[in-house]
Amino acid sequence: MPESAAQAFARLVETVARLRAPGGCPWDREQTLESLRPFVLEETYEVLEAIDGGDRDALREEIGDMIFEGVLLAQVCAEAGDFTVADSVRSIADKLVRRHPHVFGDAERAKTADEVLGRWEEAKARERAAAPDGGQPKTILGGVPRSLPALLRAHEMGTRAAAVGFDWERPGDVLAKIEEEVAELREATERLTAARASSADASDADRRRRHVEEEMGDLLFAIANLSRKLGVEPEAALRQADDKFARRFTELERRFAARGESLQQAGLARMEAEWGRIKQDE
Repeated sequence: MPESAAQAFARLVETVARLRAPGGCPWDREQTLESLRPFVLEETYEVLEAIDGGDRDALREEIGDMIFEGVLLAQVCAEAGDFTVADSVRSIADKLVRRHPHVFGDAERAKTADEVLGRWEEAKARERAAAPDGGQPKTILGGVPRSLPALLRAHEMGTRAAAVGFDWERPGDVLAKIEEEVAELREATERLTAARASSADASDADRRRRHVEEEMGDLLFAIANLSRKLGVEPEAALRQADDKFARRFTELERRFAARGESLQQAGLARMEAEWGRIKQDE
Protein backbone atom coordinates (compact mmCIF):
# COMPACT_ATOMS: atom_id res chain seq x y z
CA MET A 1 0.00 0.00 0.00
CA PRO A 2 1.49 3.39 -0.97
CA GLU A 3 2.59 5.80 1.73
CA SER A 4 0.10 8.46 2.69
CA ALA A 5 1.13 12.10 2.38
CA ALA A 6 1.52 12.27 6.18
CA GLN A 7 3.75 9.17 6.24
CA ALA A 8 5.90 10.40 3.36
CA PHE A 9 6.31 13.82 4.98
CA ALA A 10 7.21 12.27 8.34
CA ARG A 11 9.85 10.10 6.62
CA LEU A 12 11.32 13.20 4.96
CA VAL A 13 11.48 15.03 8.31
CA GLU A 14 13.20 12.04 9.91
CA THR A 15 15.64 11.78 7.00
CA VAL A 16 16.60 15.45 7.23
CA ALA A 17 17.05 15.19 11.01
CA ARG A 18 19.39 12.23 10.53
CA LEU A 19 21.39 14.08 7.86
CA ARG A 20 21.87 16.95 10.34
CA ALA A 21 22.63 14.72 13.35
CA PRO A 22 26.14 13.80 14.57
CA GLY A 23 27.48 11.21 12.20
CA GLY A 24 25.24 12.51 9.41
CA CYS A 25 26.21 14.27 6.19
CA PRO A 26 29.06 16.81 6.60
CA TRP A 27 27.54 19.11 3.96
CA ASP A 28 24.05 19.11 5.49
CA ARG A 29 25.45 19.59 9.00
CA GLU A 30 27.33 22.75 8.10
CA GLN A 31 24.37 24.51 6.42
CA THR A 32 22.90 27.65 7.98
CA LEU A 33 19.83 29.73 7.18
CA GLU A 34 22.05 32.14 5.29
CA SER A 35 23.88 29.47 3.27
CA LEU A 36 20.58 27.90 2.20
CA ARG A 37 19.18 31.14 0.70
CA PRO A 38 20.53 30.57 -2.84
CA PHE A 39 19.26 26.97 -2.86
CA VAL A 40 15.77 28.07 -1.84
CA LEU A 41 15.76 30.59 -4.69
CA GLU A 42 17.17 28.08 -7.17
CA GLU A 43 14.55 25.45 -6.33
CA THR A 44 11.76 28.02 -6.66
CA TYR A 45 12.85 28.92 -10.19
CA GLU A 46 13.26 25.26 -11.14
CA VAL A 47 9.65 24.66 -10.08
CA LEU A 48 8.58 27.60 -12.25
CA GLU A 49 10.57 26.26 -15.19
CA ALA A 50 8.90 22.85 -14.87
CA ILE A 51 5.47 24.53 -14.77
CA ASP A 52 6.25 26.70 -17.79
CA GLY A 53 7.56 23.68 -19.69
CA GLY A 54 4.51 21.57 -18.90
CA ASP A 55 6.80 18.80 -17.63
CA ARG A 56 4.84 16.99 -14.91
CA ASP A 57 7.63 14.49 -14.12
CA ALA A 58 10.10 17.33 -13.59
CA LEU A 59 7.49 19.25 -11.58
CA ARG A 60 6.96 16.27 -9.23
CA GLU A 61 10.69 16.13 -8.55
CA GLU A 62 11.16 19.89 -8.23
CA ILE A 63 8.26 20.23 -5.78
CA GLY A 64 9.97 17.57 -3.67
CA ASP A 65 13.23 19.52 -3.78
CA MET A 66 11.43 22.71 -2.74
CA ILE A 67 9.72 20.93 0.17
CA PHE A 68 13.10 19.51 1.21
CA GLU A 69 14.54 23.02 1.43
CA GLY A 70 11.65 24.06 3.69
CA VAL A 71 12.14 21.06 5.97
CA LEU A 72 15.89 21.68 6.12
CA LEU A 73 15.36 25.33 7.06
CA ALA A 74 12.93 24.28 9.80
CA GLN A 75 15.38 21.65 11.09
CA VAL A 76 18.12 24.28 11.43
CA CYS A 77 15.68 26.41 13.45
CA ALA A 78 14.57 23.42 15.55
CA GLU A 79 18.17 22.72 16.52
CA ALA A 80 18.50 26.34 17.63
CA GLY A 81 15.36 25.97 19.77
CA ASP A 82 13.33 28.41 17.67
CA PHE A 83 10.53 26.26 16.22
CA THR A 84 9.95 22.91 14.54
CA VAL A 85 8.68 21.95 11.12
CA ALA A 86 5.44 20.89 12.83
CA ASP A 87 5.06 24.48 14.06
CA SER A 88 5.45 25.76 10.49
CA VAL A 89 2.95 23.26 9.07
CA ARG A 90 0.48 23.99 11.88
CA SER A 91 0.88 27.72 11.26
CA ILE A 92 -0.01 27.53 7.56
CA ALA A 93 -2.91 25.14 8.20
CA ASP A 94 -4.33 27.49 10.83
CA LYS A 95 -3.84 30.47 8.55
CA LEU A 96 -5.66 28.81 5.66
CA VAL A 97 -8.63 28.01 7.86
CA ARG A 98 -8.64 31.51 9.37
CA ARG A 99 -8.48 33.24 5.99
CA HIS A 100 -11.19 31.07 4.41
CA PRO A 101 -14.17 31.67 6.67
CA HIS A 102 -16.40 31.19 3.62
CA VAL A 103 -15.21 27.57 3.52
CA PHE A 104 -14.43 26.64 7.12
CA GLY A 105 -16.64 29.14 8.94
CA ASP A 106 -20.08 30.68 8.68
CA ALA A 107 -19.19 33.61 6.41
CA GLU A 108 -21.15 34.12 3.22
CA ARG A 109 -19.89 31.95 0.39
CA ALA A 110 -17.58 33.71 -2.07
CA LYS A 111 -18.95 33.69 -5.60
CA THR A 112 -15.79 34.48 -7.61
CA ALA A 113 -12.02 34.10 -7.32
CA ASP A 114 -11.65 37.90 -7.33
CA GLU A 115 -13.98 38.13 -4.35
CA VAL A 116 -11.86 35.53 -2.53
CA LEU A 117 -8.69 37.51 -3.23
CA GLY A 118 -10.31 40.68 -1.92
CA ARG A 119 -11.35 38.97 1.30
CA TRP A 120 -7.88 37.43 1.64
CA GLU A 121 -6.17 40.81 1.43
CA GLU A 122 -8.67 42.33 3.87
CA ALA A 123 -7.98 39.49 6.33
CA LYS A 124 -4.24 40.00 6.01
CA ALA A 125 -4.66 43.73 6.60
CA ARG A 126 -6.68 43.06 9.78
CA GLU A 127 -4.08 40.59 11.04
CA ARG A 128 -1.23 43.03 10.43
CA ALA A 129 -3.09 45.80 12.27
CA ALA A 130 -3.79 43.50 15.23
CA ALA A 131 -0.20 42.22 15.52
CA PRO A 132 2.08 44.91 17.00
CA ASP A 133 5.73 44.84 16.00
CA GLY A 134 8.07 46.37 18.55
CA GLY A 135 5.20 48.27 20.18
CA GLN A 136 3.93 49.63 16.87
CA PRO A 137 1.16 48.22 14.65
CA LYS A 138 2.51 46.49 11.56
CA THR A 139 2.16 48.55 8.41
CA ILE A 140 0.32 47.39 5.33
CA LEU A 141 3.47 47.20 3.21
CA GLY A 142 5.85 46.25 6.02
CA GLY A 143 5.55 42.53 5.36
CA VAL A 144 6.45 42.68 1.66
CA PRO A 145 9.98 41.20 1.49
CA ARG A 146 12.65 43.43 -0.02
CA SER A 147 14.28 40.24 -1.31
CA LEU A 148 11.45 39.67 -3.81
CA PRO A 149 12.26 40.35 -7.47
CA ALA A 150 11.52 44.05 -7.92
CA LEU A 151 8.69 43.51 -10.43
CA LEU A 152 6.98 40.98 -8.18
CA ARG A 153 7.46 43.25 -5.15
CA ALA A 154 5.76 46.12 -7.01
CA HIS A 155 2.88 43.79 -7.89
CA GLU A 156 2.48 42.68 -4.26
CA MET A 157 2.64 46.23 -2.87
CA GLY A 158 -0.03 47.31 -5.34
CA THR A 159 -2.19 44.36 -4.29
CA ARG A 160 -1.94 45.27 -0.61
CA ALA A 161 -2.63 48.95 -1.25
CA ALA A 162 -5.66 48.02 -3.38
CA ALA A 163 -7.04 45.90 -0.52
CA VAL A 164 -7.67 49.11 1.47
CA GLY A 165 -9.06 51.01 -1.51
CA PHE A 166 -5.89 52.77 -2.73
CA ASP A 167 -6.13 51.79 -6.38
CA TRP A 168 -7.11 52.90 -9.87
CA GLU A 169 -10.72 52.19 -10.75
CA ARG A 170 -10.08 50.75 -14.22
CA PRO A 171 -7.13 49.32 -16.19
CA GLY A 172 -7.52 52.27 -18.57
CA ASP A 173 -6.63 54.61 -15.71
CA VAL A 174 -3.35 52.75 -15.25
CA LEU A 175 -2.67 52.98 -18.97
CA ALA A 176 -3.08 56.77 -18.69
CA LYS A 177 -0.56 56.72 -15.83
CA ILE A 178 1.85 54.69 -17.95
CA GLU A 179 1.55 57.24 -20.78
CA GLU A 180 2.27 60.00 -18.26
CA GLU A 181 5.36 58.14 -17.01
CA VAL A 182 6.57 57.53 -20.58
CA ALA A 183 6.33 61.27 -21.29
CA GLU A 184 8.29 62.07 -18.12
CA LEU A 185 10.93 59.47 -18.99
CA ARG A 186 11.22 60.88 -22.52
CA GLU A 187 11.74 64.39 -21.14
CA ALA A 188 14.33 63.20 -18.62
CA THR A 189 16.16 61.25 -21.34
CA GLU A 190 16.25 64.27 -23.63
CA ARG A 191 17.69 66.41 -20.84
CA LEU A 192 20.36 63.80 -20.12
CA THR A 193 21.27 63.58 -23.81
CA ALA A 194 21.50 67.37 -24.04
CA ALA A 195 23.68 67.53 -20.94
CA ARG A 196 26.09 64.97 -22.37
CA ALA A 197 26.18 66.73 -25.76
CA SER A 198 26.97 70.08 -24.18
CA SER A 199 29.82 68.65 -22.10
CA ALA A 200 28.04 69.61 -18.89
CA ASP A 201 29.94 69.10 -15.67
CA ALA A 202 30.01 65.53 -14.36
CA SER A 203 27.81 66.26 -11.34
CA ASP A 204 25.01 67.69 -13.52
CA ALA A 205 25.15 64.72 -15.91
CA ASP A 206 25.09 62.32 -12.98
CA ARG A 207 22.08 64.09 -11.48
CA ARG A 208 20.22 63.83 -14.78
CA ARG A 209 21.16 60.16 -15.09
CA ARG A 210 19.71 59.49 -11.63
CA HIS A 211 16.55 61.31 -12.70
CA VAL A 212 16.25 59.02 -15.73
CA GLU A 213 16.68 56.00 -13.44
CA GLU A 214 13.94 57.32 -11.16
CA GLU A 215 11.53 57.87 -14.06
CA MET A 216 12.31 54.41 -15.43
CA GLY A 217 11.45 52.95 -12.04
CA ASP A 218 8.16 54.85 -11.95
CA LEU A 219 7.27 53.48 -15.41
CA LEU A 220 8.07 49.88 -14.42
CA PHE A 221 6.08 50.27 -11.20
CA ALA A 222 3.06 51.49 -13.17
CA ILE A 223 3.41 48.57 -15.60
CA ALA A 224 3.46 46.13 -12.68
CA ASN A 225 0.22 47.64 -11.44
CA LEU A 226 -1.37 47.37 -14.87
CA SER A 227 -0.47 43.66 -14.81
CA ARG A 228 -2.21 43.35 -11.47
CA LYS A 229 -5.35 45.12 -12.71
CA LEU A 230 -5.46 42.80 -15.73
CA GLY A 231 -4.88 39.68 -13.65
CA VAL A 232 -1.50 39.03 -15.26
CA GLU A 233 1.43 37.89 -13.10
CA PRO A 234 4.23 40.22 -14.29
CA GLU A 235 7.16 37.90 -13.62
CA ALA A 236 5.52 35.14 -15.67
CA ALA A 237 4.69 37.57 -18.47
CA LEU A 238 8.26 38.87 -18.57
CA ARG A 239 9.69 35.34 -18.53
CA GLN A 240 7.54 34.50 -21.56
CA ALA A 241 8.78 37.64 -23.32
CA ASP A 242 12.38 36.69 -22.46
CA ASP A 243 11.88 33.21 -23.89
CA LYS A 244 10.29 34.60 -27.04
CA PHE A 245 13.14 37.04 -27.61
CA ALA A 246 15.75 34.33 -26.98
CA ARG A 247 14.01 31.97 -29.43
CA ARG A 248 13.75 34.59 -32.18
CA PHE A 249 17.25 35.97 -31.67
CA THR A 250 18.77 32.48 -31.76
CA GLU A 251 16.89 31.80 -35.00
CA LEU A 252 18.18 35.12 -36.37
CA GLU A 253 21.73 34.09 -35.54
CA ARG A 254 21.19 30.63 -37.06
CA ARG A 255 19.86 32.02 -40.36
CA PHE A 256 22.79 34.33 -40.92
CA ALA A 257 25.27 31.64 -39.86
CA ALA A 258 23.72 29.34 -42.49
CA ARG A 259 24.71 32.00 -45.07
CA GLY A 260 28.22 32.19 -43.69
CA GLU A 261 27.66 35.58 -42.05
CA SER A 262 27.89 36.83 -38.51
CA LEU A 263 25.32 39.23 -37.07
CA GLN A 264 27.99 41.92 -36.85
CA GLN A 265 28.58 41.60 -40.59
CA ALA A 266 24.86 41.64 -41.40
CA GLY A 267 24.19 45.11 -40.02
CA LEU A 268 21.09 46.46 -38.29
CA ALA A 269 18.89 46.98 -41.37
CA ARG A 270 19.26 43.41 -42.61
CA MET A 271 18.84 42.00 -39.11
CA GLU A 272 15.58 43.91 -38.66
CA ALA A 273 14.29 42.69 -42.02
CA GLU A 274 15.10 39.08 -41.14
CA TRP A 275 13.57 39.58 -37.68
CA GLY A 276 10.31 40.57 -39.35
CA ARG A 277 10.37 37.40 -41.47
CA ILE A 278 10.99 35.27 -38.35
CA LYS A 279 7.93 36.81 -36.69
CA GLN A 280 5.85 36.10 -39.78
CA ASP A 281 7.07 32.50 -39.90
CA GLU A 282 5.97 31.97 -36.31
